[in-house]
Amino acid sequence: MNAREYHVAKSGNDKNPGTKRAPFQTMQAAADIAQPGDIITVHEGVYRERVNPPRGGTSENMRIIYQAARGEKVFIKGSEIIKGWKHVKDDVWEVSIPNSFFGDFNPYIDTIHGHWFNPLGRTHHTGAVYLNGYWLTEAASMDDIMKTTSEKPMWFGRVDDKNTIVLAQFPGVDPNKEEVEINVRQTVFFPDQPGLNYITVKGFTMSHAATPWAPPTTVQLGLIGPHWSKGWIIENNIISHSMCVGISLGLADFNKPVAGNAYGFTDLVRYLSEEGYWSKDKIGHHIVRGNRISYCEQAGIVGSLGAAFCVIEYNEVSEIHKQRNFTGQEQGGIKLHGAVDAVIKENMVYDIGARGIWLDWMGQGAIISSNLCYDNLTCDLYLEVNHGPVLVANNIFLSNHPVANLSRGTAFVHNLFAGSLTFNQTTRITPYMKEHSTEIAGVHGNTPGDDRFYNNIFAGEGPVLVAGWGGVDSSAMENLPVKMEGNFYIQGAIPHKSETNPSFSEQVR
Repeated sequence: MNAREYHVAKSGNDKNPGTKRAPFQTMQAAADIAQPGDIITVHEGVYRERVNPPRGGTSENMRIIYQAARGEKVFIKGSEIIKGWKHVKDDVWEVSIPNSFFGDFNPYIDTIHGHWFNPLGRTHHTGAVYLNGYWLTEAASMDDIMKTTSEKPMWFGRVDDKNTIVLAQFPGVDPNKEEVEINVRQTVFFPDQPGLNYITVKGFTMSHAATPWAPPTTVQLGLIGPHWSKGWIIENNIISHSMCVGISLGLADFNKPVAGNAYGFTDLVRYLSEEGYWSKDKIGHHIVRGNRISYCEQAGIVGSLGAAFCVIEYNEVSEIHKQRNFTGQEQGGIKLHGAVDAVIKENMVYDIGARGIWLDWMGQGAIISSNLCYDNLTCDLYLEVNHGPVLVANNIFLSNHPVANLSRGTAFVHNLFAGSLTFNQTTRITPYMKEHSTEIAGVHGNTPGDDRFYNNIFAGEGPVLVAGWGGVDSSAMENLPVKMEGNFYIQGAIPHKSETNPSFSEQVR
């Protein structure tokens, strides 16, 4: 079979053959006919659609490639422009939209919920309103909208049998003369069907997705993602303004009821591993490279189990969890469960309103290398109940709280820590895997320790808080020692008692 290149342009027509001279008008039209080995080139413009690939490639050399035309700006949006706003009072405007406009999915009745989600005492929806690209905040009630406009303009929606009514604050402008967009689609580039392998998506600017909360126990949707497949390449895209998740490498819906606790998640992992759903030959092996990811309220990159054997490199992840209308236990710049043999390297992760990089459960064989993390609210790196081995090397961690560890078997080598580290005790029983595999070898209590610190730089006043310090009970770690050697201490940092052969500098105080 000879590979073909299909073209998509705003001036095209979906009845065309998709050639450069007679292009399609929508990306979906090209996706519907593309076969393994084919290339879909999209030309400049704004494409308001959700791309749902019906098939993938068959190998690394027989991919289906979706690419923006070289040197052309291509936008894919899950939103639509809305006109017909009517003035209510002051800065408040209202528009009524027929429910039929939204089809089978209406983000203004779609509530955010799920395991480990905390709504902070109110209701949240996956809908959103944007004024000239600025993301308005959802109000808790209509009364809030009618009050004086706050520093953060708000919107509020209600849905009846026929219409969706949206009220919004537009300070000092007529929204009918500006670009006002609202979320319409749940995802932007995401297949309905799992198991579509070897797809490349590169060079696009993608935004405005009404994504749901993505806990590690259920299907995880993102603005873009492979939906439990293998071998995708997502590179050199700008990804922003997804209600919950930017890139999802995580779970499909396996129709298995799971409790939202540690026991429920362990049961799910065992089921998926034993039934062959979570296996090295079926999932992961994705490359997420060179993307700019921002303005997602849950995570920039998320992946429960499906991020195993992946490479996440050269990405810039920032402005995650900035609105903070809701919270939960799954928020971070990069948040992965079961990241077996995953490589997270040379990323810049900053201005995260939660944790920067978070490996949670079974990050066995993971490598976290040469990342720059700073201005992250909770910590730069959080390692939770991983049995190891995990390598953390050559990173620069500049936030006030660079590392928090509830794991064991981690080697920290050649890092710069600009603050105190905390290593805390946990008694959770968690799985560990056979080496380089998703097959469960057993379960074990994850007491901390057996960590190594070699040739790091610790900066900042006070002691290095490693297992047994800072009020942590060290008795459980007597058989799991911490070894430290050749580390360098500046700006008043005090070595841990396990340190041998430390170096100091008194030049900077």
